[in-house]
Amino acid sequence: MPKMTDRERLAKIEADQEVLANEAETVRRSLRAHYGTIVADLPAERLSERDFRDVLMQAVRVGGPAAITALKALPGQSDSQGSGSGSPAREAPARRKPVQAVAGDGGQSVTQP
Repeated sequence: MPKMTDRERLAKIEADQEVLANEAETVRRSLRAHYGTIVADLPAERLSERDFRDVLMQAVRVGGPAAITALKALPGQSDSQGSGSGSPAREAPARRKPVQAVAGDGGQSVTQP
């Protein structure tokens, strides 16, 4: 087989990259669909859409093992309390916005109620 020119090699490499990128996207979509079926079996309706998205985004950001460790360290709520029957679920604390640090305060941020 005759030797390829640099231009031909570049064209082949670019074509191979496109095929691999398409295959990666197909596998990515398949994996996400599989995870979606897992979520369908969970009581995700207990969370607001924003909280659900935030939990997943933070778990993806820090990685699975770190997220699991952090979540397991939190005090749990029994299933009987969270099922919607019996006593009402405890409300989450209000979110607080950090205030920008003022010059001369040692660089610490202050949180407003």
